[in-house]
Amino acid sequence: MLVRRIAISLMMLVAVAGLAGGLYAQLETNDRGIAPLDSSNTLEIGGIHVDVGGPDAQSARYAGWRIAQREGFRKLWAKMHNAPVNQAPSLPDGTLDQIVSSINVEREQIGPNRYIADLGVQFDRSKAAAFLGVEGVQVERSMPMLLIPVIVSGGTATTVELKNAWQRAWAEFRTSQSPIDYVRISGTGADPLLINAAQTRRPGRGWWRSLLEMYGASDVLVAEVQLQRLYPGGPARGRFIARHGPDNEIIGGFTLTAANGDGIPAMLAEGARRVDQLYAQALAAGQLTRDPSLNMPPPPVLPTLPEVKAPVPQFNSFQVQVSGKNVNFYNFAMAHLRTTPGIQSATPQQINPGGTS
Repeated sequence: MLVRRIAISLMMLVAVAGLAGGLYAQLETNDRGIAPLDSSNTLEIGGIHVDVGGPDAQSARYAGWRIAQREGFRKLWAKMHNAPVNQAPSLPDGTLDQIVSSINVEREQIGPNRYIADLGVQFDRSKAAAFLGVEGVQVERSMPMLLIPVIVSGGTATTVELKNAWQRAWAEFRTSQSPIDYVRISGTGADPLLINAAQTRRPGRGWWRSLLEMYGASDVLVAEVQLQRLYPGGPARGRFIARHGPDNEIIGGFTLTAANGDGIPAMLAEGARRVDQLYAQALAAGQLTRDPSLNMPPPPVLPTLPEVKAPVPQFNSFQVQVSGKNVNFYNFAMAHLRTTPGIQSATPQQINPGGTS
């Protein structure tokens, strides 16, 4: 009986492992920031709460993931079609296993025979498109936007000079379903020197043009959060401001709170999602237009110089008569004329060596 239970447990573990491509997203980190997560090939829906029981912990967890797949597909379908969830179709579990790429655990509690969790489900874009009814649909996106996340905490504003939770929230943010084409920074290389909090307050257009060209972007977005803590580890309040352009034009803002220090990462993740919504609404309203001063100035117009014509040389001709008794005298006269300064040529017109030539 014990061997049978062990075998069943191993089968359940294999099934759980095969249910999705991965459980947790592994993010590459460095001393100053986190590399942005590539979500270009996935569609994600999060915030799915499950509370199920089972004969043992693994069975309850497996059942919870099954429920998350079903609810996740219906919520994603409803989101894409702007329709109620109850109108979404239901797919069999075997089909869902094929189109789900991974399940992300946002929070979970595992008991001996109960599983409580908040989960996120990622669907493979190419495989799920046909079932979602969006196959071949092209999403209009903005021009590439350089995103600079600024966090103000304790009176100090930073971006990627120091590792912080606000940059992590944007690195983990799934941009595949956003109409904004974000260019996100990770804090590697020269990022802390080139893109810091002080740069967002510099008005010089020349430096902004260089930065945008260096990072392959056309415009700049500054997502700012002003984080205030009542006391270390206690309640926290975040004031989120969405800015656009080199002059920090305010697009919108809102305030979120966290009950304690452990809730700050979730608050910042929700803040990133809502800031993205502000930018999406501004894009639809035509507010995210590129500042013309970011364009390269036209080349200077060279002054038109008056056309100077070369002077036409003036030539004078003279007739010279030479009288001599023989040809030697005539040849001497011709040689003397050709060697006279100022004379360019001497051409005989009428030759008479014994008389006048």
